Parts: sequence; C-alpha cells; structure tokens
Amino acid sequence: MLSSEVDDSWSFKDATRIDTSYLTHGYHRYPAKFIPQLAARVIKENTQNGDLVCDPFMGSGTTLVEAIVNGRRAYGTDINPVAVLIAKAKTTPVDPSMLKSETDLIFGYLQAALQREKGQMLLSDASFDFPIPKHDRIDYWFPEKQKRELALILSRIRTIKDPSIQNFLLCAFSNILKGCSIWMMKSVKPTRDLNKKPAPAYQSFVLQTKRMMKKNAEFWDVLGDRKIHCVCDNRDARKLDLKTESATLIVTSPPYVTSYEYADLHQLTALWLEYADDLKEFRNKFIGSIQKEDGDLELYSKLARETAENLKAKDRKEGTGAERYFHEMQQCFEEMHRVLKPKGRAAVVIGDTDLKKVEIRNAEIFVQTMEKIGFKNYNIIKRPIPSKILPVTRDEKTGKFARTANADRLAYPTEYIVIMEKV
Repeated sequence: MLSSEVDDSWSFKDATRIDTSYLTHGYHRYPAKFIPQLAARVIKENTQNGDLVCDPFMGSGTTLVEAIVNGRRAYGTDINPVAVLIAKAKTTPVDPSMLKSETDLIFGYLQAALQREKGQMLLSDASFDFPIPKHDRIDYWFPEKQKRELALILSRIRTIKDPSIQNFLLCAFSNILKGCSIWMMKSVKPTRDLNKKPAPAYQSFVLQTKRMMKKNAEFWDVLGDRKIHCVCDNRDARKLDLKTESATLIVTSPPYVTSYEYADLHQLTALWLEYADDLKEFRNKFIGSIQKEDGDLELYSKLARETAENLKAKDRKEGTGAERYFHEMQQCFEEMHRVLKPKGRAAVVIGDTDLKKVEIRNAEIFVQTMEKIGFKNYNIIKRPIPSKILPVTRDEKTGKFARTANADRLAYPTEYIVIMEKV
C-alpha cells in the first residue's frame, strides 16, 4: 500500500482560474488536465535548462508549454488529433501584428458574408461558395443556422496559408463548438439539451479569437521569436519518435481505465475537422478500449492481475478492457524507460478510482509495473485535487462519470504524483 499522508504543498489550492489559465493555458477547455503549476514545479525540481522534457500523453499540452517557458526542450504526443491541434496552438507563439492582419481580414469577410445572408449582396456568389457538411452526427448536435455559420467560418480558416495562424484559428473554432450546439453546457458527457439556445457562431468565434489573441500577445512577450524546440506529435505513446536515452524527464497524466470515454468528449471537433467519420473507430484508438479484442495478456503487476480478475467477475467486458488497459500502459512504461537517460525520471500523475464497485489502485499498480521494467521509486506524492478540471463524480451503479447532481460520491478527491527513476 502507498502512503496515505497527503502533501498539501502540492494542492495549489490558492491558484485561481486566472492563475491556471495564464498565457495560452486557457485557449481551450479540456477534461482531466492538470494545472500548469504542478507541471512547472516538477520540471524545475527535476531538470536543468536545455534538458528534454517529454509527455507521451500530452493532452492539451500543459507540460509542453511549461517546459518551453522554463527554457527546456519539449516533445509530446497524443493519439487524439484534437489534442494535437490544441497543443500545437498553445505551444506556438504567433507574431501579434501578423495575427491581427489576418484576423481583421477574416472578420471582415465573415461580416460581409452574414450581411449577404440577410439579402445585402456584399459578396459575389463565387466568393460566398462554401461546403456544408453532410453528417448525421453533426445534424444531431447542430441547428441549421449554427451549422451554416460554422461551415462558413471553417471554409474561410482553411484558406489561410500560414500554418501557425490557421492552427490558432482552428483551435478557436474548436472551442466554440459546444456552445454553438445543443450539447448540455454543464455536462462533460455528450448529452443533448433540447431547450438550449445555441450561441451564434460568428459572435462566438470573434470573441473567442480576440480572447486568444490577447493571451498570444502575452505568450509572445515571454518567448517572442526565441528559438523554441517543441514537437507535438500524433502517434501512439508506445512508439515515441525519440532517440534512446535522450530525455531527462517525463511528466504526464495518462488516461484512466475508462479512457475510451474521452473519445466521446472530443467528438464535435473530430467530426467538424474530419478527424473521425465513425465514432466507434475513433474510440478504438484510445488506450484500453473495450472495443478491441485480444488473447491472454501478461501483466507484470500482481495487483493489476487481481484487479482485472475481480472486474471480470462483475462484468466480463469491463474486466477485459481493464486488463488491456494495464497491458497497454505497461508497454508505455517500457517505452518511457527506453527514451529516458540513466537516472532520468518519470513523473506520472494518476488517481485511484473504482469501477463496478471494484477498487482500482492505479498508482500502486503503476509502481509495481515500473519496478519490474527497471525503474526505482524516487518519490511518491499524494496530493489533494481541489480544482482539477475533471468530472469528479461517478454513478454508484454504472461506475461511469456522471453529473454532480446525479452521482453519489467523488471519483478522485486525491491523486498521486509517482516519480520513478530509471536505474
């Protein structure tokens, strides 16, 4: 069993929303991301200037932003293309004057196009020609008016030649999709609210872009045109594009046993940007997907084996999914071991949870697994998580994330920072 003593110095409970969304960290909502103060502290305490910091489950890029702001090199990857889009936008400072010139043109075009919709012919038919997506899931989430406006905005973004500016605006576009849909605003799960009045797309896009432009200007002031070494990759965490023994530190928050749920949370962007046509296929890419089928899997951790068997006794499909999750995480740890330098460290942020009333001691399983691979315990910190952006409640019957009003207990009141050192 791991220590039950909580280290309050790692809670960052005094950090406000403004504190945790400084620079580019507030560009885009993202579930289960850890706060930048945590990543910054781990990086500063375990690396020096110029060292390579890696995040194999980079999500929205929190670790990467903190690495480059603090003078480190950064490499991150994520199997989710939506995460890659956001991380690239967050880690790329754009010249504010160039960005303003481009956005002024876009806003002017969109305004003229919308006036044309009202009967004022400010644009020719040729300049107003744009494709409307034909997809049942987009129709499921978006009223016709919002769908047309979003299609117009997206078509104009696609014409931008500068990849950094285009990516910046695609990130802005992505973040307004939930508000412009009938997705229930207070729910992280895909739930329709048929009484919701979706936000107008044009106004939402302008406001979101201007908010991001202000943050980009601050980011530019910090980094400017300084040479930055940062790679945001879109690949499996078991196949990092790094040389053996090249990284000094890994800082990551891997997915949980029910990680396939996260695929649903990003479906609006995945559909609009054509990252996915079939949501089942999209889910299948994520760690531990219950859609996959495997034979017997060897698990290094005795506790992982026991946990999977206990789950199988309750629900065969969920138990098999958990077994697959532990095995795939095991492969990820082996890859982390490969890319780390001798005495390099891996800081893994994970909480314990339960599924189908079966306790899942993720942190302890990870420690057992990593010790078998060739790591030793450097430090294990248990921290309270007063403000983690994560659905923090689970339904007693299903074990899945639920709205706070419908759930009966906290899922992750604390979590561990497991810091293991390569022997």
